[in-house]
Amino acid sequence: MANYADITRNGLWDNNPALVQLLGLCPLLGVSNSVVNSIGLGLATIFVLVASNTFVSIIKNVTPAAIRLPTFVMIIAAAVTCIELLMQAYTYELYEILGIFLPLITTNCLILGRADGFACKNTVSASIYDGLMMGIGFALALYLLGAMRELIGTGALFANMDLLFGPAAVDWKITFSADYPQFLLAILPPGAFILTGLIIAGKNFIDYQIKQRQDARSEGVEKVSRRVRVTGKID
Repeated sequence: MANYADITRNGLWDNNPALVQLLGLCPLLGVSNSVVNSIGLGLATIFVLVASNTFVSIIKNVTPAAIRLPTFVMIIAAAVTCIELLMQAYTYELYEILGIFLPLITTNCLILGRADGFACKNTVSASIYDGLMMGIGFALALYLLGAMRELIGTGALFANMDLLFGPAAVDWKITFSADYPQFLLAILPPGAFILTGLIIAGKNFIDYQIKQRQDARSEGVEKVSRRVRVTGKID
């Protein structure tokens, strides 16, 4: 039986697809130069993960092993086509900005890996939840990287949010300095590599600190619970 607490922890932190498994780095680095691009791709990835996990789990018992992987790819491609059509209909400008990175979701190792490694071995409900948590974990890393690159590169946040949320989001842009000199490196691919490395290093440092505290706590418990030898005769 699936442990939903473990699924949550793995998707969001312990086995985060972007920061631990290092999957999906092509779209992660390619479109994360702004928050709106990151949100758009993050939502698309969550949708495809949940949809593919759901249908793979439903058909897992009736799919012959010989055609299992081609079937999974067709399911993923169908889900990607659906999200492309939705974005063409409602967020066409953002769809054009994301460009080739939307159809490339079909070949994202994260999605095929979850379909083959989890969804085809677990229940529908657990597979849906796994897809959601893995998608959210990937999207959060994408959002953080997008925010860092946009802020460092342009000195602003939430620019062009109307591309995703409509005219109501035109004024969402936050400018921290009117005369900020744009730092071009941050919004170019090399900046994406550098900042991704810093985020991964930060996560590893946090994990190391947590492990050190857990080790210190376990050592303290061991010292307290150690048996005390008593010598002499006790009446």
